[in-house]
Order: sequence, then structure tokens, then C-alpha cells
Amino acid sequence: MKANWLQAFVLHRRAYRETSYLVDFFTLEAGVVRAVAKGVKNSKGDRKSLLQPFGPVSVVLSGKSELKNLAQIESAGRSVLLQGKALFCAMYVNELVSRVMPAGLASESLFSYYQQTLEALVSTATPDVPLREFEFALLDEMGQLPDWFSDATTGAAIEPEQWYKFAQELGIVLARQPGEKHSFPGHAVLAMAQGEWSNAARQAGKLISRQALLPLLGGKPLKSRELFR
Repeated sequence: MKANWLQAFVLHRRAYRETSYLVDFFTLEAGVVRAVAKGVKNSKGDRKSLLQPFGPVSVVLSGKSELKNLAQIESAGRSVLLQGKALFCAMYVNELVSRVMPAGLASESLFSYYQQTLEALVSTATPDVPLREFEFALLDEMGQLPDWFSDATTGAAIEPEQWYKFAQELGIVLARQPGEKHSFPGHAVLAMAQGEWSNAARQAGKLISRQALLPLLGGKPLKSRELFR
């Protein structure tokens, strides 16, 4: 029987019983999948060394239940070398995927965004930009991305000189007054929608993504955010 190889990245691993690991994989073909890597915890072989985040791997998973068994694993390319803040950002992305993506939901576009984000974090001087772009790609996949061009309550076009806020379960709405807490100018939203990351757009993007992701995280904070303090 021909093995069913999956393209994957390791999101997270943790000890499982005495000799094994529980591993969360983000795969192209099956989305987020959890598997048991049996007998590798105390080994010094390739299987253990490949169970590290940020390196592309090919895996064969077996089993009919939601929790799979890792049957085979091979390297599929060089690991992305991340250090300092870039590493913290990548750990945040991994936790976000693990927490938000439903198990088994495959997304070719998000898998591609994930790879691009890791590469971008290596070279960018503004790591918040690829983070925002990935967060918005994830929100889009979950059907939670706001309309960047229209007021969610009135349908009116976003005006560059007006001030707006993000309302959960609605989207972008007109602020009660210019400059009020957690508000942002319309020109920042329109710039962000065009991929133009001015300082105002970066600030607005952070406000919007934080609030839009809250319902998907179930009110439980992300542990990786503590690394930025």
C-alpha cells in the first residue's frame, strides 16, 4: 500500500508518557493534526531532531481516530533560522494556528501564508507587518475578516478623515468622536487594505487584530505574548 505523505510543519511538541511526544502538525493536506511520536523522546536519531518547529517536513500519519500515530517523517527542506524577536513572533504564529484552526481544516492559502510569514520574519525590520498579514489571512479563513471599505452599521464608504472603531461581531464602525480610545483614522484602514503599512496603519492593524481574534481564542490569553513583555 502506497504511503500517504503530507507536507507539514511542527507547531508544538510536548512529552507524552515516558518515551513519546504529542506533536501538533500544520499540514497542507489536512490542516492541524495531532499525532503521537512513539519512542522518540530519549532517542538521538533523525526522527527526534526533525520534530522541531520551523522546518518543513514530510510525514506519514496512521490511525482512524482524531489522534494519529506518526509512522514516518523526513526532512523536506532547510529549517528557517529565527533568532530574538523574530523567533518570538514565529512562536506566536504557531500558537495562533494551534489555537484557532479547527482540527482537520485544510487551507492551501493559509499554509502558503504560514511559510511566507516565517521567511519574512527572518529579514524584516518591522516584524509586526507580516504578523498582521498572517493574522488577517487567518481571520479571513475563519470568515471573521472585517470589510475594510464599508462602515459595518451604515454601509457607508470608509472616509479617510473620519475616525472608526472595531466592534466585535460587526466590524469597522464610526467612532463617537475623533481620537477616542481604541479608535483609528479611516486613512489608516484604507492604507492597510492596500498593503501600505504606515505607522497609523500598523497601529490600527494591531487594534483590529487583537479584538477580532478574541472570540476565536475563547477568552484565554496566548502564552507566547508574554515573551514580548
